[in-house]
Amino acid sequence: MKAIYLDNAATTKIDDEVLELMHNSMQEFFGNPSSTHQFGRKAKSAVETARKNIAKHFNVTASEIVFTAGGTEADNLILKNAVLNLDVQQIITAKTEHHAVLHTCEFLEKTQNIQLDFVNVDEFGCVDLIHLEELLSDSDHKTLVSLMHINNEIGRILPADEICRICKKYDALFHSDTVQAIGHYHLDLQKTPIDFIVASAHKFHGPKGVGFAYFRKGFGILPMLHGGDQERGARSSTENVHSILGMDKALTIAYNNLEKDKNYIESLKVYFISELKNISDDIQFNGCSSDLGQSSYTILNVRFPVNNAMLLFSLDMAGIAVSGGSACQSGSSLGSHVLAEILNEKDADNTSVRFSFSKYTTKEEINETVKKIKELL
Repeated sequence: MKAIYLDNAATTKIDDEVLELMHNSMQEFFGNPSSTHQFGRKAKSAVETARKNIAKHFNVTASEIVFTAGGTEADNLILKNAVLNLDVQQIITAKTEHHAVLHTCEFLEKTQNIQLDFVNVDEFGCVDLIHLEELLSDSDHKTLVSLMHINNEIGRILPADEICRICKKYDALFHSDTVQAIGHYHLDLQKTPIDFIVASAHKFHGPKGVGFAYFRKGFGILPMLHGGDQERGARSSTENVHSILGMDKALTIAYNNLEKDKNYIESLKVYFISELKNISDDIQFNGCSSDLGQSSYTILNVRFPVNNAMLLFSLDMAGIAVSGGSACQSGSSLGSHVLAEILNEKDADNTSVRFSFSKYTTKEEINETVKKIKELL
């Protein structure tokens, strides 16, 4: 039985070129970047070159990039800085955000007595821009808006340019969890002036355990981790040199091949949708995830016309890896908080599965998956 991996929104297979570079870098750049001798200087130079390369992809300066252990740490660093360092007294977010944002906001509400408000989302997972303006216009607090660029469960794309305009109108800061967007969509932060973004390398065929936070120039950074002066004082801990270099390489590969990979993956998604509809017209797609203009080309959230609690398990037993929601929730019996927010009770009772694709996904794998789904239904 050949294993089929369709859970790329959870993590991606590391690219062979990235593996090779990381292996070589562990031998070549083994010095501590904080050391002043030649081995340390060599490692430090490699890290700073990677920082500059990464910054160029987003049209920002290297000093605005802070390396972290991933997206969750980056979200925490930004949100906690907003409150503890930038005097933010109110955060506006949505109940469909990743828990890295939701749980951090709830923590700040409890411990720092901030005002936490939730903007409405419709049945397709789209943020209500009118309600967002109402929340901002009614506020006399310094406010941070935190809304993810691409929802990790339903793939809904945020109208980031419009959110930027609204935030500027009301002098609010804007943070976006861009984990599902980085490496898959171009983002020029001069044209789309988001104040804070995050990335996690394992979402674009890089290594796990490394990512970055972007702080727009002019914002001081209060560290969450204390003990050293790494990352210009923003994050103590010896830099994960080989992983940072791997992230740089993975991001370069992703953006050099973005249009080709996007067209290929998009064609697979369109084909998969068509094949699923051939099984049954009653199969639906959550959050407009079948609409290529409004959702990520890498994610398809499918709602089947049955309640089959064993469907994920059955697909796994058949060698097909998928998700019932966020992978970070996979050990939980609570189900998807995103689908609970956007679906009515009847639709939420049916079984939904998130399929997510990469450049390594093949049409043959889609055909095998469709065949197995047809058997199980």
